[in-house]
Amino acid sequence: MAEQIRRELSEIIRDELKDPRMGFCSFTAVKLSRDLSHAVVFCSVLNETDRDQTLATLNRAAGFISSQIASRIRARTVPALKFIHDDSLERGAAMEELIEQAIQSDEEHHDDTESTS
Repeated sequence: MAEQIRRELSEIIRDELKDPRMGFCSFTAVKLSRDLSHAVVFCSVLNETDRDQTLATLNRAAGFISSQIASRIRARTVPALKFIHDDSLERGAAMEELIEQAIQSDEEHHDDTESTS
């Protein structure tokens, strides 16, 4: 159900939500509570300066978005939505940069020890 909600969210935001304050965002994951009454939606916003405004716009429109989801899927209940920023892409990029720095440092150290031998 989480994946279906994520797909529907993408379509609703693209086709139904016409708010100029919305930046370009993608939904990376949806986590549902056990009873399916709440859903946390993880969003990645393309332009970092638009992040807070985009998330605020999504959270203000959560009731409208839930009603749109209810009309599109067959479920007894539709969860209350809460949108939060997904920083996993930034953390992944930072981790990759650290790995590259460690590799470069290791290569430089290896070259130094070879030249002194």
